[in-house]
Amino acid sequence: MSVQIGTVRPLFVTWPDDDRFLYFVAAAVWSKEEEDVHRAEWKDVINYRQSKPGEGSVIYRMDIDTNNPVLSAKVSIVANVSLLITELLYVPYGQQLVFTSRGRAYEDLDDFEIYSIHLNSSSSSSSSLSRLTYMEGVEQELQLSSDGKHVLFRLWALSSGKVQTTQRRLYSLDLTNGQVDRLGKNFDGLVTQYTVKSGGGVYIIGQLGLNVQIYTQESLTDDAIYQQGWNGTYERFTASSHRAGGPVAFAFSSSERPKEVYLAESIDQLMSAKPITNDNELFTQRVLPQATAYHWKNTADNQVIEGVLHYPPGKFNAKNLPLLVLIHGGPNAASLNELQATWNWATMAATEGWLVLEPNYRGSTGYGDKFLGEIRHRPLSLPGQDILMGVDQLTKDGIADSKRLAVGGYSYGGFLTNWLITQTTRFNAALSGAGGIEHVSGWGTMDLPLLLSYLHGGFPWEVPQVYQSESPIYYMNRVRTPTHIVVGENDVRVDADQSFILERSLHYLGIPVQLLVFPNEGHAIANFPWSGKIK
Repeated sequence: MSVQIGTVRPLFVTWPDDDRFLYFVAAAVWSKEEEDVHRAEWKDVINYRQSKPGEGSVIYRMDIDTNNPVLSAKVSIVANVSLLITELLYVPYGQQLVFTSRGRAYEDLDDFEIYSIHLNSSSSSSSSLSRLTYMEGVEQELQLSSDGKHVLFRLWALSSGKVQTTQRRLYSLDLTNGQVDRLGKNFDGLVTQYTVKSGGGVYIIGQLGLNVQIYTQESLTDDAIYQQGWNGTYERFTASSHRAGGPVAFAFSSSERPKEVYLAESIDQLMSAKPITNDNELFTQRVLPQATAYHWKNTADNQVIEGVLHYPPGKFNAKNLPLLVLIHGGPNAASLNELQATWNWATMAATEGWLVLEPNYRGSTGYGDKFLGEIRHRPLSLPGQDILMGVDQLTKDGIADSKRLAVGGYSYGGFLTNWLITQTTRFNAALSGAGGIEHVSGWGTMDLPLLLSYLHGGFPWEVPQVYQSESPIYYMNRVRTPTHIVVGENDVRVDADQSFILERSLHYLGIPVQLLVFPNEGHAIANFPWSGKIK
């Protein structure tokens, strides 16, 4: 059935179990009068940061008449709110809608909270809103507990002086008293996903080290329990909503097993799950690179660092191989035991004869909050040190050829690539994708300034020495490495200006350099398939 709703574009939808009605969110639109006034006042000038007329969100209700032989629906406005809504959840308890908000940029953590609006309120404005959380972080992925009285969510906590940044965790908000409790307190890794269990409890998908595994927790007071499964990466987990202990489905891959969707009869039978897709059969017909975990120490503080080491096909445990150090972005992310055939090209590079090291440097997830937080105040120098000592160990072990070394990365991996070529001349070539080079200007133009101010320990005027000492631009006279640069023209995460500065610096220094700018592309360079292939 199609329902005419004019020019309104639904962004998020939620509905009750009986399907009699649904709620959806749309961006607020200007009235013609408001738009005309705004244009007359500002003409071709953009008044930066000033709210535009009608900016915010509108919540609608659609009543569906199932008794009518011709299915019909009526649409009405529930509320106009000044917030930008990112998720919407219908909660029968208290007859309310619960939603998350966001800011126009990651500038103020107060912009990212959970709110509710009671449907029995006579008001259709923000006055009927209730703010439910006051947490320093970004709440996301709302789900309703099986008892209907708790809203679960993941939190990415960012420090601004009050709290310490942590890996993404799972929390429960009690709608009866407003209390917020953490789930999986005994789990020291990153919660990548979760699913509410039928009959109570929750399934937690979490990353520890190189693997992403499945855990269960029966109640708020219980510990998360590891469910025995294959070594590798579980994702997109779902469970039967009709009976406890029923079937579960998930996607899975490891470095030697291509990704497919699997079905297990119950959570206790993960090891005997059967594939229900065969989309990546082609990979099973090829001799693929073999990968293994590789460990080394940063001898400056004896911290053990882990990475994924990919050997070329047929050369597992061979010696004296050309090495590509491929650095993940984030920095709060990690390289995993998985076969990633999209944006991560480690497997492809190994197929071309490279030994590929993907280091999980300080700041990576899956190694505890202390490991994650040690990057603060030394956002490039400390992880850069971690990575270079890994290269040292590989050459010392005779695995990598010290005369054939390359380095590359995208986003924060590009940041670190730009840093590393100022710290050593050992690399024969560098690949820098959307990387930063001067952090004050980067902080001023990116859409995630909270991250840079956290990593540096304050704003540029508070810790100017950190911004300067950690910016590669001030060490460019040391660079001798030929560098290939790629960036999206419309990147708002890491402005293209950073890549232009890098290219100009290398050009003036006489270092071989090539910059490719992809028109009409953002940070991911994913709008046009050909752009992604070239990247």
